[in-house]
Amino acid sequence: MYTLQNDKLKIVVKKTGAELCKIKAVKNTASFMWHADHAIWGSYSPNLFPIIGALKKGTYFYEGQEYILPKHGFVRRNDHIILHEQTKNSLTFKLTSNEDLLKIYPFMFEFYITYKLHDTIIEVIYTVKNIDNKTMYFSVGGHPAFKCPLYENENYEDYILEFEHVEHSKTHLINMDNQLVSSKEKVIFNTSNQIPLKHELFNNDALIFKDLKSKKVTLKSNKHGAILSVRFNDFPYLGIWAKPNGDYVCIEPWLGIADSEITNQNIKEKEGIISLYASKTFVASYNIEIHNNHLA
Repeated sequence: MYTLQNDKLKIVVKKTGAELCKIKAVKNTASFMWHADHAIWGSYSPNLFPIIGALKKGTYFYEGQEYILPKHGFVRRNDHIILHEQTKNSLTFKLTSNEDLLKIYPFMFEFYITYKLHDTIIEVIYTVKNIDNKTMYFSVGGHPAFKCPLYENENYEDYILEFEHVEHSKTHLINMDNQLVSSKEKVIFNTSNQIPLKHELFNNDALIFKDLKSKKVTLKSNKHGAILSVRFNDFPYLGIWAKPNGDYVCIEPWLGIADSEITNQNIKEKEGIISLYASKTFVASYNIEIHNNHLA
């Protein structure tokens, strides 16, 4: 485990997957992340690379060759990630392509995850370096799970997700049989900027948004006000998810999306895929801000 701390927050990151696993207040007992109960969902905040979500039949094609990748890619449970650099207010982890990874992902790369702690804000930075002599194709994203409810005198239904703008975006439904994005859509917003949380909201898996106006979402308690906000300026897609019996909510900034049911499985043509030329570097980041009134 690796830690960063200032006078307001302490964060803890696991070596495996370079996974953020704790955000805690320094001056009180408040802990803002889900505790990864394996009986419900045993993760905290997986890092998603080089795909997001599921592939059709678990496979993709590149230059006519078939490859197999697990859902959300190979970073989230990876034990080969190393601590690359540590400063007073940052931790940077690194994963480099190797012979085993080349069998399932035929691109030479360096993948970095940096956590920076600024006052009440945790900045999560993804850096991808293409060290190959050809264009590489990838998606990248976050999957942080936040404790909900935060306080003992609350229920899950006491919480809402509040978006910074009025939204009309529809969620794109997942086919529960194959975990792929279907052509079906569902209205979530009704000329509003709020989604009231209830466990049955996730009976059909994640809410997937492709065209939000907002770039900030706030987890808000009806009894205790705004708890935390996630800002995702660099990410065009957003997932909202929890297990239907889990007391948490994931706010997931994505650069990419799960396969659609009608995909041809060619990674070059995958929806949301990023193309990175040889010797080039890609950077994207999102922020988690804890609101001050819960830190005193």
